[in-house]
Amino acid sequence: MAKFIVTIKQSGFKHGVAFEKGMSVDVITQFPTNPVIHNQGKAVNDAFLRIYGIDLKKVGLLSLSYLDVKQV
Repeated sequence: MAKFIVTIKQSGFKHGVAFEKGMSVDVITQFPTNPVIHNQGKAVNDAFLRIYGIDLKKVGLLSLSYLDVKQV
């Protein structure tokens, strides 16, 4: 099992959704691979939906350009 902290890199407003730099979630995966890349980022998207109500995939933020990933 691997634990990752995924954080939004910059603030903005896109497709009617506001997001702030520093918004972060903890993601625990069975594999030590980057959760944004693994399984199309489903675990990361689910975590942001659950905590902030933001669908990163729909807004277009589910990419390493917008997200910082650190393994803990």
